[in-house]
Amino acid sequence: MIEDVRIIPLKQIPDDRGKVMHMLRSDASWFDGFGEIYFSIVNPGAVKAWRLHKKMVLNYSVPMGKIKLVLYDDREGSKTRYQIQEITTGEEEYFLIKIPTFIWTGFQGLGTTRSIVANCSTLPHDPDEIVRLDLRDEKIPHKWENLG
Repeated sequence: MIEDVRIIPLKQIPDDRGKVMHMLRSDASWFDGFGEIYFSIVNPGAVKAWRLHKKMVLNYSVPMGKIKLVLYDDREGSKTRYQIQEITTGEEEYFLIKIPTFIWTGFQGLGTTRSIVANCSTLPHDPDEIVRLDLRDEKIPHKWENLG
């Protein structure tokens, strides 16, 4: 487990019409503020990687589909520096994953349908605070599966 990453089980309330899926509340102890919420659609097998945020804390959940979320800690002074954490999450394994600043993130769509990744970030999108790497960059010791 990477230092400062939190995985919080989320409540789902099903009934005969469908269900309600909780994500984040302002009165939760792990809530750090609201910047924006957006949804990233990922196709089966597709990879969206690598991103690092210098100011923004990410709060991911996957209400539809399933992904493998991969985190890499390259923070100087971190107890978990150079560690990889893989988290499988989706509708059946439904969590809020809180990712602190300076953690590299990427995810891959699993299964046979598109997945929706919701991010309730602490700041509005700012392209100047994001660092990007190619998904095959050797700086991060992770190989994505089934890439063409």
